[in-house]
Amino acid sequence: MSSVRKRELEYHENLYSGFAQSHFARPAVRALRAHMVRRILAVTGAGKRSRVLSLGCGIGDTELLLAPHVRNVTGIDLSPRAIRQARADAAMLGIRNARFEQGTRIEGRFDIVIAIFVLHHLPDAELVFLPHLLRKQVTPGGVFYSLDPSRRRLSGAIGRLLVPKLMKRYQTDDERELEAEPTAALFQRAGWKTRVAMYDFGSSPVAGLLPGWGAVYRLARKLDDLVLRVPAMKRRGSNFEVIARA
Repeated sequence: MSSVRKRELEYHENLYSGFAQSHFARPAVRALRAHMVRRILAVTGAGKRSRVLSLGCGIGDTELLLAPHVRNVTGIDLSPRAIRQARADAAMLGIRNARFEQGTRIEGRFDIVIAIFVLHHLPDAELVFLPHLLRKQVTPGGVFYSLDPSRRRLSGAIGRLLVPKLMKRYQTDDERELEAEPTAALFQRAGWKTRVAMYDFGSSPVAGLLPGWGAVYRLARKLDDLVLRVPAMKRRGSNFEVIARA
């Protein structure tokens, strides 16, 4: 295991020892995850026949919301604690079409692959290789969807200035923000048809910093839908999407 993966594993094993479970269950974070699922369904075309692979699934909070809308979901994650929690939650909820496996690779063919806040944790060499690897795992016309923090994000600049310690609490030593177009270009060079979209401006930072304030998140999301129509503001959005079709 590389030194980067060892540090990531140590961080996430600690994260999933209790903090993530309580934090992700708060109203604003749940509302954010529900919005993510609606967005994934809309842009990927996932439906009742779709087999979905989720990279870096964590405790499966997004995947378990997605499962009722698709044929099945397979989540993989480096953290054993995360996988144990995801399996326990699936059993508790009676969700039978979601399975969770510990590791970084899994065999099989999928119609949709999602990576929610995952790519920015990968070392550069792994990020470059990933689009080529996934081409072998998606069915013809399959879709890849990712969501990652933008290097141009205004919210990040403000957060580092005003609450640097709080920002650091949610970051590993090796993660970094990414540029949208160069990230999409990695998939283009591997033969995918890609497009980039900006997911939000302030709503996900609100969910992270004020997880108990569901109403505030919903207001921030409505404002995002207006702000992201302004080209100059859109460039400074918080998180960008790569939507790639094989």
